[in-house]
Amino acid sequence: MFMAGSLLLAAVAAFAQQKQPPALNAITVADLTTDMYALAGDQFRGREAGTPDELKAAVWWADKMRREGILPAGEDGTYFQYFSMRRTRLSSASQIMLGDHPLALWADVLVFQNRPVSLSLPVLYVTNADASTLDKLDLKGKAVAILMSASGINLDVSLADRRYPSYVTRKYVPELTKRGAAAVILVADEQGEKSWSQVVPALSRGSYEVGEPAAPANASQAVVLWMHAADSALLKTNPTLSLTIQAEHFDYPSVNIIGRLAGTDPVLKNEFVLYSGHNDHDGVRQPYGTDSIYNGADDNASVSVAMLAIARAFKKVPAKRSILFVFHGAEERGLLGSKYYALHPTVDKNKVVAVLNGDMIGRNNPDSAALLGVQPPHRNSADLVKIALEANKEGPNFKLDTLWDKTTHVENWYFRSDHLSYARAGYPAIFFSTLLHPIYHTPMDEPKNIDFKKLKKMTDWMYRTGWILANSATRPALDKDFRLER
Repeated sequence: MFMAGSLLLAAVAAFAQQKQPPALNAITVADLTTDMYALAGDQFRGREAGTPDELKAAVWWADKMRREGILPAGEDGTYFQYFSMRRTRLSSASQIMLGDHPLALWADVLVFQNRPVSLSLPVLYVTNADASTLDKLDLKGKAVAILMSASGINLDVSLADRRYPSYVTRKYVPELTKRGAAAVILVADEQGEKSWSQVVPALSRGSYEVGEPAAPANASQAVVLWMHAADSALLKTNPTLSLTIQAEHFDYPSVNIIGRLAGTDPVLKNEFVLYSGHNDHDGVRQPYGTDSIYNGADDNASVSVAMLAIARAFKKVPAKRSILFVFHGAEERGLLGSKYYALHPTVDKNKVVAVLNGDMIGRNNPDSAALLGVQPPHRNSADLVKIALEANKEGPNFKLDTLWDKTTHVENWYFRSDHLSYARAGYPAIFFSTLLHPIYHTPMDEPKNIDFKKLKKMTDWMYRTGWILANSATRPALDKDFRLER
């Protein structure tokens, strides 16, 4: 769709002869620090999507951009693009019985679907799930109960307690469903009991989508329940599982905050380099010690303040192309703000030459970083990757981690930030990060734990990359036959 080749490479080579973009000194540790402590302080209570706290932070950002001379690029002449989140959760009217024994939702039993369902099934307690055992049993139309096990599951991952349910579900449910089970009751092992309190907040909160909820992908699969090991004796009496699951829906507002800086070239100013980050975090949740506000300094105030610093640089010395800054809402709800904006951009989609997304850029080794979207099948623009790598070489010269962009990496990091929405929608997109750390998604992710010198280096890298893109005679081409592994 786009031109590439010698002109683009010549632009990269020309940039390599420059010592630095002309306004690099507009990006300062002092400004990054000041903005970070303001955005990631307790006054915004963790900026949870769909709450007044997220909206207050959005207004704060709009005022910051107005004061810095960044023009509004949202809807109706504002900095804002509002969208509706549809929340679906289980109703407290849901009822679950084992024989004549009621199970209290979230206390005695966890339910891993939000879809309404009504079932009455005989329970079959299975000692293990190996093929030789299952081959001897008739599972069709039954609620199959089994003691879960972490055997074969790699738990050397971030937020292991919270993610254990998804791993266990993938381990057992597809095979049991294939053999005819209509419901699966997973009896908690030691790790399952440890995970219980960690997953209840998210499960009871429900799931979120942009607009109307999609048809459940697992509508034909077994209903999945968790029970405590202490209650497993109930299952061994061959009871009937009776359940009536009811769902309820709520609509919440969230918002993307969008600003722009005009380019100087009479023709190229109609095109945009888009900087992408998310403005929300986890709000107020279960406490760690005495703190329950998840301020999200690295995740993702680090990129928000970096984008403002980059805007200052482009304001001081404009580029040929225009620059668009999109602070997404509801990323932590499932990339919802970027999903919405990628499909409903406030500028002509075909005029966006590239998306430079960042997520968590202020921690870990001061000399290392990562760029995702570099290796196939994650790469969707070799031209864009070349520019970003050259900008790193001529600027901060980070040692780049190449493992996290691989399809085999246990964290699936490529699929966990806003560039994904743009890549799926056909925009050239890459993802800057300094990766995970032990205080990720905890109240300890606060400004005092940010490496501000490293944050400046990452900001410099993103600015340098955008400067090349904004001044190149050509735009990066999309790779042919780009297709993600999932």
